[in-house]
Amino acid sequence: MNAALARLGPTLGLLYGSTFWGVMWYPSRLLEGAGMHGAWLTLVGYGAAFLVFMPFARLSVTAALRHRADVSALMLAAGWTNLAFVLAVLEGEVVRVVLLFYLSPIWAVLLGRWLLGERLSQTTWLMLGLGLGGALVMLWDPAVGRVPLNRADLLALTAGMAFALNNVMTRRITGLGIRAKTQLAWLGVVVVSAAFILIQPIALPDASASAWWMTVLLGVCGFLLSTLAVVYGVTHMPVQRSAVIMLFELIVGAASAWWLAGEVVTLREWIGGILILSAALIAIVQEEKAK
Repeated sequence: MNAALARLGPTLGLLYGSTFWGVMWYPSRLLEGAGMHGAWLTLVGYGAAFLVFMPFARLSVTAALRHRADVSALMLAAGWTNLAFVLAVLEGEVVRVVLLFYLSPIWAVLLGRWLLGERLSQTTWLMLGLGLGGALVMLWDPAVGRVPLNRADLLALTAGMAFALNNVMTRRITGLGIRAKTQLAWLGVVVVSAAFILIQPIALPDASASAWWMTVLLGVCGFLLSTLAVVYGVTHMPVQRSAVIMLFELIVGAASAWWLAGEVVTLREWIGGILILSAALIAIVQEEKAK
């Protein structure tokens, strides 16, 4: 009984995190409809998370400066993965965006080979083939004989690439604790979102005070709490089990998109999605064996 109770907390944490990321598109679209552009939503939401967590971050500026190159890469990767994912779910089909994002294990393997010197096994090559094949099946348009990527597709793909780099850099930086790296990641989201707003440029939203406060609430109760819940879950549970539970995000995303937005998954997307998820499961097993 005690062992079961000990697993309950981490499991609930992972389910909360995966459920939030599966449905976050809906409140984000509501806030966009209320006048909050996706970039401003990301800036305000993650800015609120950063400020609330600041007293608990245990961030040493001196330690961060010792790893300035890796920390900079971590911040840029974390910033783009979160901003691009928010923009992608606002513009594209939810299931398609999430599936393309789940190609991140493939990019993580390639980056791990490049940055960490990790070996590519035969199983890894199988994973790469399944993942890329699934993406090709899902994206290929026989009418034009090519892969016509729209803006949401590109945002989802690059968000997954940035997420992979974020994970690799998190493993690479050993001189900082989890809290400090989480806080640096949120700071990266603030910096990248602000830069995106300035470069575009995107005007200050003409939104009501309630929309601004709801964005702050999304940041604190969503971005912050879901991140902490996932960190707690993966810290107190074997990697393989926690990674499988996190795939619940796709189920939540598909169900919520069908129920709330009337999105229908096509046969090609089902086939491509199964191949991509098979690749993700292989990556999970490989990660567990490597420990």
